[in-house]
Amino acid sequence: MSFQLIEDSSEQAIPLIFINKTQLSETLQESGPSAVWMTANSFKAGEGDICTVPDSKGGIDFVVVGLGDRDAPGIWTVAGLSHSLPSGRYCLKDKVSSVVATEIALGWAIGSYRFTRYKQSDRALASLVWPDNADQQQVSSLAGGVHLTRDLINTPSNDMGPEELATAASQLAGEYEADCNVIIGDDLLQANYPAIYEVGKASDRAPRLIDFRWGDKGPKITLVGKGVCFDTGGLDLKSPAGMLLMKKDMGGAAHVLGIAAAIMESNLACQLRVLIPAVENAVSGNAFRPSDVIKTRKGLTVEVGNTDAEGRLVLCDALAEAVRTKPDLIMDFATLTGAARVALGAELPALFCNDDKIAENIRKHSVVCEDEVWRMPLHKPYRKMLDSQIADLNNISSGPYGGAITAALYLEEFVGTETSWAHFDVMAYNTSARPGRPEGGEAMGLRAVYSMIKEMVS
Repeated sequence: MSFQLIEDSSEQAIPLIFINKTQLSETLQESGPSAVWMTANSFKAGEGDICTVPDSKGGIDFVVVGLGDRDAPGIWTVAGLSHSLPSGRYCLKDKVSSVVATEIALGWAIGSYRFTRYKQSDRALASLVWPDNADQQQVSSLAGGVHLTRDLINTPSNDMGPEELATAASQLAGEYEADCNVIIGDDLLQANYPAIYEVGKASDRAPRLIDFRWGDKGPKITLVGKGVCFDTGGLDLKSPAGMLLMKKDMGGAAHVLGIAAAIMESNLACQLRVLIPAVENAVSGNAFRPSDVIKTRKGLTVEVGNTDAEGRLVLCDALAEAVRTKPDLIMDFATLTGAARVALGAELPALFCNDDKIAENIRKHSVVCEDEVWRMPLHKPYRKMLDSQIADLNNISSGPYGGAITAALYLEEFVGTETSWAHFDVMAYNTSARPGRPEGGEAMGLRAVYSMIKEMVS
């Protein structure tokens, strides 16, 4: 993919000049032609704002881009420019550091995203000449991971069921010569993945466990992604409004595939494993029921308090398998709870982690990468809210409070304390458009995790 980034050529490119609010104030005091033009166009230098300055022939001489209060452009400063600028070629007027050049190129690449599988766009986007010193490998790896994640989430469930998700994973594995294995339908019972089977058996689209491995050196990192390709709620049926965005309930799977794509494209030195329980939570005569007791791979029994809390049921089998091989770090991504959205909103993923050092490291990278996550507590006293009278635990809490925490505590039962583990409860969707972040599927925490892993293996 080009990501609207091009190599330098003899064709004229329009310079981009970045200016913050303080610099703008100084510029306007000079009262030159450019200052007069910016004043006439009410340019305030807000981050990502643009002012196209004409030349003597009526074309564009250069473009001024606002930085807001920043000293240098970041990812989101430029992410909307490929769409907001007139189509054409642009370049940086001034030299910048390698870090800033990479941030600019990555923002441009991420912002060039369009989902065109079902509806094409005739509008040509603006292109940027690769900035000098930009890390082209990292930009391509990360932008490719983000685009893949968005594409998978945006694809409606009629074209993204368990089989299609497994095909996408297998194709990605094949592209990088990874080993991929998929366990399907009744074979899940033979392989001892009973919870995944129970959740997915009501659909005529068979449940499956996707398992691929790549790399033979470095730390062992296992990524687990919730792959509920559509969630009706099961017999605890969702309302029509509640089902509208349920194509995104495989957003956790999309995230781990996007992270895996970035890792493999960058050839990071790690032993990567990806586990995705892929199911459709449907309604039929053999659907699992409230009050059923389900066996799990770990051997724990779970009373079903609500069939609409199915994500943790499929994840618990995958996590139990992830722990078995004793990786250095397990990270799971899941569109798990509305409670996390109530606590943190749609744009800020909740992070739960049983390792303080890992949690602090993830948080540090999320801030640096402008891909923030927020740590929430694994508050042990809430574990009693998952108690069941007839099984080892219930899949939902006994009360209405702390739902994101109790869901994470449920998952922790299948990980234990000996393996470092991080759980990301993500929205995986932009409910409204912002520059570089169109409405629809979104990668949240992906770049932060990639950055942390890259640091681990360097």
